[in-house]
Order: sequence, then structure tokens, then C-alpha cells
Amino acid sequence: MTPRILIAEDDRHTRSALQELLESEGYHVAAFGDGLSAADAIKQHAFDLLCLDVMMPIKSGFDLCRQVRQHDQRTPIIFITAKGEQIDKVIGFEIGADDYIAKPFGSHEVIARVKAVLRRCYPESSGTSHDECEVTQHPPFEMSDLRVIPSQMKAVRGEQTYDLTRREILILTMLFDANGDVVSRKDLYHRCWGTDKMPNSRSVDQTVSQLRKAIECDPKQPVIIQTVYGVGYRYPVAPA
Repeated sequence: MTPRILIAEDDRHTRSALQELLESEGYHVAAFGDGLSAADAIKQHAFDLLCLDVMMPIKSGFDLCRQVRQHDQRTPIIFITAKGEQIDKVIGFEIGADDYIAKPFGSHEVIARVKAVLRRCYPESSGTSHDECEVTQHPPFEMSDLRVIPSQMKAVRGEQTYDLTRREILILTMLFDANGDVVSRKDLYHRCWGTDKMPNSRSVDQTVSQLRKAIECDPKQPVIIQTVYGVGYRYPVAPA
């Protein structure tokens, strides 16, 4: 079952970025701009993870966390805040937080922390899928000057190492194995997000955009992941 995540964040841009990022990873996301609206949603729906900004109007993240913990000790809570004082983290953990993310944050950090918290809090649901086993067993391969190592979930260029998510590794693997042919957005979505979901080209494009920023020397002129407009993406194989 796909985890349901609630975001309570009063900054519109941060809220939108978090929602798009988590949805691109396949999660169901409900986002709210204040603690009171989030509290009402929590009363009406079950969520698998709560991501709460500390400083919000009407009801703060700390207040909302205290309210949730009065009757729910299991649902994990990650605090999101721009404040870096140690005392904030101490208070957060004392009242029941499971982790902390400080703004500004990177997309890979957010995904890694979300997955780690879900794994820790729901170990019975953290089994490795067939696709995940398959992609991590793929032999290392070269894409231009980038060496991709699926078993280590990373790519290397010279002395630079790029930590990648399972989905990013799977996208690169599909493009490499296509041997220069175009891989459609539909095929990417079904393989990387699951066949039980309606194809969403926006999620594919957002993930590819983030992946390009991570691995391309110039994301605006990509040489590893090239767009074939109206169809999908390809890795252009150099002629023999």
C-alpha cells in the first residue's frame, strides 16, 4: 500500500516543492498551509507520516505534535524548520518527533530521511521488492563519462560521487539497457512507479529534471538523458 504523507508548511513555495518531490516518489500527499487545517485533516484521515513545519500560524508544529501524541504514539513525525538552534531539536524529540530536516534542504536528503523513518516505524512494510532487487543486481555501466554502480546506489565521475535513489538508478538502467532507443514516459512510469497507478508524465519529467541536476555537467544541455519531444527520453549511444 502506498504511504500517505501529510505536509503542514506555511511557506507556499516550500510546501509545493515538498509535495511535488514526494509525489514524484510515488507517495500520496496532502498539503496544508497551517497547523489548524492539518489538525482537522489528521482527525478525519489516517496518515503514515506527518511532516510539520515548526513555525506556523494559528497552531505551531510543536503544538500539533503534542496534540497528535496525546492519542497516537506510532505515526512518525518529521519536523521541518529553518531554525537551527539545538534547543529546537531537543524540544522536538522530547515531545515525540522522529526526525528533523532543516531548511534549506536537498531533495535527496528529504527522500532519504522519509524512507528511513518509514522503514524504522513500519518494518513489516519495508520488504525489498522484486524490481528493487533486480535494479541493485544490475552490473555497473558507463554512460558518457559517468560510471553508474547500482549495487551501491551511486554514480561516479572522476573523484565526484553522486548518491542516487532507487528510482533514479532504475531510470538510468532502463535508458542504458535500451541501447540508444527511446524509452517512453509511460514505460518509465509503469516500471519506476508501478503498474497500479495511472501514468503521470509530470512525475517522470520532474524526476528526470532532478536527476539531470545531479549527474549532468550542464543540465541545460544534457548528454546522458536526452529528451525526445512528445515521446520520452533516450541515452544516445556513441556509434561503434
